[in-house]
Amino acid sequence: MMWAGITLLALYLGGNIYLFARLWQLVATQPLWLRVAMALLFIIAALSLFASFALRNVDINPTITQSLFRIGSVWLVFLLYATILLVIADVTRLIFPALQHGTLYALGATTLLLIYGYINYQNPHIEHIEVTTTKPMQAERYRIVMASDIHLGYGTTRNDLARYVELINKQKGDVLVIVGDLIDNSLKPVIEENMCEEFQHIEAPDGIFLAPGNHEYISNMIAVEEYLSKSNIRLLRDSVAPLANINIIGRDDRSNHHRAELENLLAKCDTTHPTILLDHQPYSIAESAQHGIDIHLSGHTHRGQIWPLSWLTDAIYEQSHGYRIWEECHAIVSSGLSLWGPPFRIGTQSELWVIDIKKEE
Repeated sequence: MMWAGITLLALYLGGNIYLFARLWQLVATQPLWLRVAMALLFIIAALSLFASFALRNVDINPTITQSLFRIGSVWLVFLLYATILLVIADVTRLIFPALQHGTLYALGATTLLLIYGYINYQNPHIEHIEVTTTKPMQAERYRIVMASDIHLGYGTTRNDLARYVELINKQKGDVLVIVGDLIDNSLKPVIEENMCEEFQHIEAPDGIFLAPGNHEYISNMIAVEEYLSKSNIRLLRDSVAPLANINIIGRDDRSNHHRAELENLLAKCDTTHPTILLDHQPYSIAESAQHGIDIHLSGHTHRGQIWPLSWLTDAIYEQSHGYRIWEECHAIVSSGLSLWGPPFRIGTQSELWVIDIKKEE
């Protein structure tokens, strides 16, 4: 893990140096004040994300921290694509020396790509599946609305959440399950805006259930648990919610190395009814199938959020996104309703899942 962090920092530093050199060439003939201004703006953008992390729990104007976070996260993606496109422009110029203005083309293409990615992020997809069961239910059809990775904080604000609540209500679910990472990196902005108050507007007769994710631990799990205890969200941390039609098992995140074994959680519920497992990180889907879980729900991966990171998550996880049947277990890994950091979806999508459980005739 340490070496992975060092590698990422080295790549970030190298990309910034390369991009700065190309921008400096672009303004080389401009007045000194313009070159100095460009250099200062570049440094601010490159350091903003680190500054936002350092100040996330400091008692200062939240607008400052939020602005730093947004500038830094946007810069992260701009740097990635600008570097890729500048390398392509440089290689192309080696083959075709007459090609001019490669830097301007690369920067323009990067800007257009980010505009597309932002629009794509702002318009979540609704994914719908139907599962039949022979297990007894009181209802002929039962609807689960599944969200994951909302990441409330400086990136996903209360206004964003209000928009998501409206989208969730349109699905007319019987229950809402949130599969981890409701909170982003700090509980501070969530408390300041009292964001969870928005969940009072959720229309879900059987309630709202949350299984913790790794970001709940990053944000201080004990504080998150205390905050949620005052809301209408029920936190399932290695616990079970037996409802009239289904059982919901909320498994603690892998951040807790002493979380309960799945068989111990199953012993707490009547598995003759459809059993739904919420487990934030999708490492244990095969285990769920082996233990007879009917529906396994995970998030966490964001499917990389932006290309080419989606290639990385596809390589790491046996199921990094979407719907798949493992033996008789229906597994869904969501790419998330919102996202972490940069407000872009490029090569992936924001999504909300609707799962209808229907009695087999």
